[in-house]
Amino acid sequence: MDPGQITIATCQFAVSGQVRRNARWIHQGIVRAADAGADVVHFPEAALTGYPGVDLPGFQGFDWDALRSETERICALAADRRIWVILGSAHRLSTTGRPHNCLYLIGPDGRLAGRYDKRFCLKSELEHYTPGHHFEFFVIRGVPCSVLICFDLRFPELYRPLARQGVRCLFQSFYNARQEGPSIHGDIMRQTMQAHAACNAFWVSLSNSSGPYSPYASCLIRPDGKIVSELRRNRPGMILHTIDLRQEFYDPMAGFREMAMAGRLTNGPGDLDDPRSLDTRSL
Repeated sequence: MDPGQITIATCQFAVSGQVRRNARWIHQGIVRAADAGADVVHFPEAALTGYPGVDLPGFQGFDWDALRSETERICALAADRRIWVILGSAHRLSTTGRPHNCLYLIGPDGRLAGRYDKRFCLKSELEHYTPGHHFEFFVIRGVPCSVLICFDLRFPELYRPLARQGVRCLFQSFYNARQEGPSIHGDIMRQTMQAHAACNAFWVSLSNSSGPYSPYASCLIRPDGKIVSELRRNRPGMILHTIDLRQEFYDPMAGFREMAMAGRLTNGPGDLDDPRSLDTRSL
């Protein structure tokens, strides 16, 4: 495969509060993705730990030894299968009982290539997590990549710095699952990600838990905002899709995006001295 092309395996399964059970699903996803020729396999938010307040009460009394052991096994499997793994988990801190809600970036050598910590947490999440404070950038086969987590999508300010850094593929992990039934999330979450993809010319891999009831399924979004592949809600599965940076898509912002990011919020003359333009109170 040429540089600038990567094959992504976007996975979903019913994330639970049992670390070892989650790990079995993750192992299956890694093996299946590697066998299919994927360069990277992407899992949901909190995929290994489970989501506090839903799958488990919280992190008080949490078995951190089991989490570390299973994470090391996942790293070993990544090395054995020579595949990148983007793993939703929790990163224990030394000064607070509230860990980071994180994505571990595991390289095909099995080593930790980086970690992203969710920057914005819901009020309910602040009872369990400590928000992070940094971006994470990495390159897979010549494709500049980054990661975000769920509620981060509500803050468009996070996406422009990624675009400035030249990110072309974004992996965003979600946990919207085990709900009582349909909710507003089914109408706004993927749609918001489609807008971020189109406004910033990103490919987006969106991975969500499939624990019923889940209001939307995992999907792959093109840089023009179109969903090109998706799974079925409330069922485990995997999307396999090859992205190619040489492909061209509809992008009416091309040539203007950088102008706006630099603070110039018009693509007309900035010094137009026309009285009928300056007078905003007359017909």
